[in-house]
Amino acid sequence: MGLAENLNSIQERIRAAATRAGRDPASVMLLAVSKTHTPDTVAEAARLGLSVFGESKVQEAKAKIPLCPGKLRWHMIGHLQSNKCRDAVRLFQMIESVDSLALAEELNQRADQAARTLPILLEVNMVGEASKFGYKPAQLLEEFKAINELPRLEIHGLMTIPPWTPTPEKVRPVFAQLRTLKQECEQLLGAPLPHISMGMSGDFEVAIEEGATIVRIGTALFGERPKAR
Repeated sequence: MGLAENLNSIQERIRAAATRAGRDPASVMLLAVSKTHTPDTVAEAARLGLSVFGESKVQEAKAKIPLCPGKLRWHMIGHLQSNKCRDAVRLFQMIESVDSLALAEELNQRADQAARTLPILLEVNMVGEASKFGYKPAQLLEEFKAINELPRLEIHGLMTIPPWTPTPEKVRPVFAQLRTLKQECEQLLGAPLPHISMGMSGDFEVAIEEGATIVRIGTALFGERPKAR
C-alpha cells in the first residue's frame, strides 16, 4: 500500500481504539516518525494532512528540516546528548526524551539563550531495560520538582518505549504503569499533564486504550526504513 492508504488505515485504527476506550479520537496525536526518510516523503505526508513529525538524531534533523515544508512541527524522540542541546532547542518544538536533571538543566540554559520556552516530556524506562535510556520511575519522582522549577522548560507529560514483543497485549501493563506514574506526577505538580507519549507501529492501539495522547508511528505509515548504504 502507498502512504495515503497506510495513513487512512492507521487513522481508522486510532478511531476504533479511542472509541473502545470511550475517548475522543481527536485526543490522540499521530506523530509521524520520519527518521531515515527523505524530505520528499515528509512533504508527501504533509500534503495528506500530517503536521507533526518525529526525528531521533539531531544531525539528521538539522539537514532535513530546512528542506521540508515550513509549517510542520518537529519532536525530538531519540536520546539527546548535552552537546546537541543548542541545535535541538533551535530545531524542535518539543523534546520527548528528557531523561535526567542534567539534560534538563542544559536544555533550560540553551532555551534561555534562545529566549524561548521549551515543552518537554520526561522519558521513563519503566522496566529498567539496560539497552534503553530513560528515568527509573523512583528517580523521576525525586527529580520532578527540580525540573519543574527550571523557568524555560514546560513539562507536558511522560514518554516511554516499552520492551519489544510481537504480542502487543504483553506491554499493556507497561502502558498502564506509565499512566499511573503520570498521575503521581500530576499530584506533585498540582495540575494536569496533557500528554502521555507511548505506542508505536506494533502496539499503538493498546497504548491508546491505556491513555496515550501521542502515538509515534513510522513503519506502519512509511513502510520499512531505507537500509543504510
